[in-house]
Parts: sequence; C-alpha cells; structure tokens
Amino acid sequence: MRDGVKYGICTLCEAGCGIEVELEDGRAVSVRGDKADGFSKGYVCPKATALIDLHEDPDRLRRPMIREEDGRWREVSWEKALHTAAEGLQKVRERYGNDALAIYQGNPTVHNLGLMLFAQPLFRKMGTRNLYSPSSVDQGPHMLAALEMFGSPAHMPVVDIDRTDCLIVLGANPVVSNGSIMTAPDMRGRLKALKKRGGKLIVIDPRRTQTARLADEHHFIRPGTDALLLMAMIHTLFEADRVKPSRGALAISDGLSILNQVSKPFSPEIVAETCQIPAQTIRTMALEFADARRSACYGRLGVCLQPSAAVAAWLVYALNIVAGRMDQIGGLMYPAPLVDVGAIARMLGMKGHDRWRSRVRGLPELAGEFPIATLADEINQPGQGQVKALLTSAGNPALSAPNGPALEAALGKLDFMVSIDGYINETTRHANVILPPVSQLQRPHFDVALTAFAIRNVARWADPILPKHPDERHDWEIVMELGLRMMVGNQWPASMLCELIRGPLGRLGPEGILDILIRIGPKGAGLGGSNGKGWTLEKLRRETHGVDMGPLEPRAVDVLETPNRRIQLAPERFVKGVEALREQLQSSPRRALLLIGRRHLRSNNSWMHNSQRLVRGKDRCTLLMHPEDAQARSLEDGQRVEVASQVGAVEVTLEVSDEVMPGVVSLPHGWGHHRQGTQMGVAQAHAGVSVNDLTDDQHLDPISGNAALNTTEVNVRAAG
Repeated sequence: MRDGVKYGICTLCEAGCGIEVELEDGRAVSVRGDKADGFSKGYVCPKATALIDLHEDPDRLRRPMIREEDGRWREVSWEKALHTAAEGLQKVRERYGNDALAIYQGNPTVHNLGLMLFAQPLFRKMGTRNLYSPSSVDQGPHMLAALEMFGSPAHMPVVDIDRTDCLIVLGANPVVSNGSIMTAPDMRGRLKALKKRGGKLIVIDPRRTQTARLADEHHFIRPGTDALLLMAMIHTLFEADRVKPSRGALAISDGLSILNQVSKPFSPEIVAETCQIPAQTIRTMALEFADARRSACYGRLGVCLQPSAAVAAWLVYALNIVAGRMDQIGGLMYPAPLVDVGAIARMLGMKGHDRWRSRVRGLPELAGEFPIATLADEINQPGQGQVKALLTSAGNPALSAPNGPALEAALGKLDFMVSIDGYINETTRHANVILPPVSQLQRPHFDVALTAFAIRNVARWADPILPKHPDERHDWEIVMELGLRMMVGNQWPASMLCELIRGPLGRLGPEGILDILIRIGPKGAGLGGSNGKGWTLEKLRRETHGVDMGPLEPRAVDVLETPNRRIQLAPERFVKGVEALREQLQSSPRRALLLIGRRHLRSNNSWMHNSQRLVRGKDRCTLLMHPEDAQARSLEDGQRVEVASQVGAVEVTLEVSDEVMPGVVSLPHGWGHHRQGTQMGVAQAHAGVSVNDLTDDQHLDPISGNAALNTTEVNVRAAG
C-alpha cells in the first residue's frame, strides 16, 4: 500500500542533495532527487539510491554486540552493552590517566547533526589529548592555512562557481565529489554552465579525471610539485605587474612584499622540469587567470596529500588573493550560514596549532587533534600516556589511515575498545563492544558545518524519513549515555545523578541545541522569541524544500579572526617551509613510480561497498598505469601485478591507460575488505585491496602533520 512521499536530505557526501523518498507499507521503496529543492534542483548521484540499501542491509547491526574471549560476537541488551562499554573505558582511564583513552571520529560525523552537536563537545571534554579524525589524511593543510591566514580553521573560503569565468582546478575531481570543502550539488552541470557562458575550465592533475575530461585544458603534473607550480604562477603575476594592492582582499592583507620576495627564485623556467609542465604553459595560465573578468583557483585533496601540503594550501589562497580574486564575485568567497561555524569552532577549542605535541613522534596538534599517522605509535610505545583504550565513532581507520596493517596490528594490543558503528568492519572487528546507531533514513538532518562551505547561502531542515524503533538509539543518545556513565559511574546512587542529567539533556537533544544556535546566529530571531524577522528552527521546518537566501556576497571583513582583523598573506611558518621547495628543485629527480589515489561516484570512502547496486559491474579496484610504464616492465592490460612499497605489497589487476601520466600509478581508496572477521558479505565478495596497505605512516607534511599519501614510491611487477 502506497503511503506517499517524504522529503529529506542525502547525508552521504558534502553535496547534501534534496531527496524524495517513496514509502509503501511503512518501508522506503525508492529515492529520487527533489526537484523542488532550491539548491540541488532534483539532482542526486547514484549513492543516494543506496540509502535504502544501507537501511535494509541484513549485515547492518540493529542490536549491541559484545565480543567474547573466544572471539565470537554475542548480541546483548543496551543496558548490558552500555554498562560494559563505560566500565571498560573508565577503568583504563582510572588506571593509566585520561590520555590512555584515544578517540577517533570518522568522516560521517560531519553529516550527522547529533554527532556534531553532542559528540564533538563531549569527546573534547573527556580530558584526553589523543583525539584523531580523517582530517589529517584529508583537509588538515587547508585548515592550517585558513587558521594562519584568516584566523580560524573553519574559515576556508569557497569558489563562487556559478559566477566565475575562469576556474583552475588543482588536485581535485569535483565532478565526482560534487565539491569538497565546497558544497555544490551537480558539479558536472555547473561546470558545463561555466563553459556555456563562455568561461574556461583548466584542470591540473596527474590523472585525466572525470573533471579533466570536461575541461578546456588539462595538464599533467608530477605528484608532490603543486607548491612549485603555484609559486611560479605567483612569481609570474608579480613579474608581469598583475598584482594590484587595492584590488579585492589585498586591501585588507599584510605580507605582500614578503610573498613577492619569496616567489622570486621560482620562475616558470626554474620549476618547469620538476613539475613537468612547460614554462610557457605556466605563464599563460597565470596571466589568463589574472586577466579574466572573474576567476578562481580551487585546490583540494591532491594538494593536501604531499610533503609540501601546508605550503601548497597556503599558496592556493595566496594566488587568489594576489590576483584580486578573494572576497570577489566569481572568486573565493565566504557563505553566510544560519549557524556561525566559527563560533562553534571557538567553543570547541578548535582554534590552534602546535599547542601540544604527540608523545612518541612529537607531531603537532591541529584544531585539537593529532595526525592519525601516529595513533599506532601511541598504542605500541610503552610509557606514561600510552594509549590503552580506543573509542571509535563512525570511522574505519584500519582502511583510511596510512600503513593500515600497522594500525590494525596495534588495535589488537589495546586493553579495551568500543565502537559506535553499524557494522563489523575492518576496524570494529577489534572492538570489545559495538554500539550500533540508527540508519541515515531514521535521523533528522541539518548541515551544521557544510552550509558554511556552500556555494549559495542556503538552509534546509529534514525530518526523519523512517521512525526509530523503541529498541534503537541515535548516535547522540549513545554518546550521551556513554559520557554520563563514564562521568558518574554505573552504580546507585551515581545512577540517580545520571538520570537527573539525562532527562533535561535528552529533552533538549540536537534539535534544541540547533534552535539556540540558529536564534543566536547572524540571521537568527534571538532567544527572546520570534517576531517573524529572524530565523528559528520552527520557521525553517516550514520550508519543506529548504530556503535559498541568495548568492554569496563579499564579507571577509566580518569573518576574519586574526588579531588585527587583516589577512596574513605570508605567515612565518609557511615562509620557512619554502626552503623545502628550494631543496626539491635542487634534488635529482627520482624515477620511481608514484602512487596516487582516486575516487568513484558510486563509492564513499570505505563504507559504501556493501550495497550490491553500487559495486556491481566492472571491477573498479584496479591499478592504472600508463602504456609506456607497462611496456617498460613487460606488463599487459588485465594482468595480475604485485604493487610493493617500503611498508607492504598488494596484488591487483592492471589497467593500462593513458588516463594517468607516465611515472604515476593509481589505486582507488576505501577497498580491502578481505580481512578475516569482518561481517559485510557484499563488500567481502568485492574485496579489492587497500591503497593504505602501501602508504607510509612516516611520510608526512612536516608542518601540518597530514599524510603524504600521493607521493608513495612503489614498484610494480608481474604477480607470482
């Protein structure tokens, strides 16, 4: 019996597309794009249809699980599971100290209202410095550049994509990602519109990506040389007198003369051979960028996964600023969301770098987190502060962290581990207790973080598509229970105190907190009620398909949090990092193959491979290699090959293609589902191999601590 339709928001990636879900007999039977959604306008990618698969998945856990001493899993009540989890974690803290507990929050956290508003504050108040997330294999360099230049890691400007005339895309594939730190549904359509209105798209990437195939120009670049290219482009603008101090955000910037000075040694002719881009091409790109009516340079994941990542991220912003494209229509701009994300970052203590360092390797924290590359060290190395317990939430670091096998081995040495997760996967198989939350279709949603990176000023609320059953728990309810039990204990009379706190907190919930944040936000109605002139959650609820509050507007002066409220164009730590670029130019070029990753529209990191409709078809976990490199090694398309690095080796099918440049090979991220003890049947049948079985946890950007995954040197030979 048809029940009708409900409208929601897809929470699987940053695009946050509006969806229309058809219900029959209380079950979701189809997912389509919501054509009335003012932002996504009916667009959805193939992942959205798999929301039903995730909800219905027989492998998804519905009840808490405890792992017995013999390794077998046993389903238990929530009371038993929460008691065991809280007691196990708290015993470790009492015996070894707060830092003996490490906490890892995965990528889905940012797409989860409850985790953003409950888990983030609670985890950061547990007194441990051992906080980890995928930021240090993803966006850490951008966050550090924003902190140093604009005053907060939350203030990363986005491309005004719908109004630009010239877009340079560096190390990004937005046609597949639909933006990343740039919330933009249907990027393919937006880029086609850019070209249709006479604009130009230039892509710089070691692989001819889906975005590159749309481009007017695509230039291969040697992995790890992005900072050199950007410095040469900035050099060109100074040399050609294209830098006008009164233009755009340059008028509120300090450090222009320093940037000019440090760019002088990096002419296009000097960097061309290292980057493998001709000098004239570099000059032409730089001048076209500066001379276009409206232009923007967008750098993303590829920029972050290299040894000079922090310097490269800095130079992406710097190029836009010196060309007069920052805080300008069609350039890099700041959205004006309902919720002030910068204020949230300040409240959570996410405004600092190198305030303390990791115990074993002395790596700097960023926004309160250590690089994930050092978690295994902190578990393995004995001594005061050794990590003895781990709490993971919505994450799978065994596949997403560099040198995954080393981290997996370390997980087996923990005294206790708890995972808030819906699956027994490569990471959670090591847990003592797994606490499964409801599915994506059973949660309400508001993009607390991602509207701060949207290409238009938008706001959307979505009620749950399906109800939560009485014996199911939201992520935030699980976190709240764990936190309360760890703070006050499990036994009476502490349990009575726990009950007194639980009631008000539970009634407030994420929705109550969100309403407060909206009311006190820049467009809010205030806490004293609503006079109809400002936003409240109740007012937003009435907008079934969301509200579009217009295009981005110049507002950098309102956003900056630097001490003097000016952009810092040449932060000292980045200027010092330029020395490594000089050394890179002076070193002899290595001839080893460099490994890079890649993503697919039907994948999402490591947790979307248990849907049959998303993994069916041609094998996507293959090694791309240029024909010249294959011929030099007597290898053929379709052949099984061994890929080896200094930390490990995998066996995979070779795909010979000129899609990658010579000297570069590519493996997708997120596969490797062959680990014994996982319980994800579809994923196991399409296991693939993990690229992080090859990446090195010692190979980092020294400034930000971000993993330099895309410059891993590998050898490839016939398998067997």
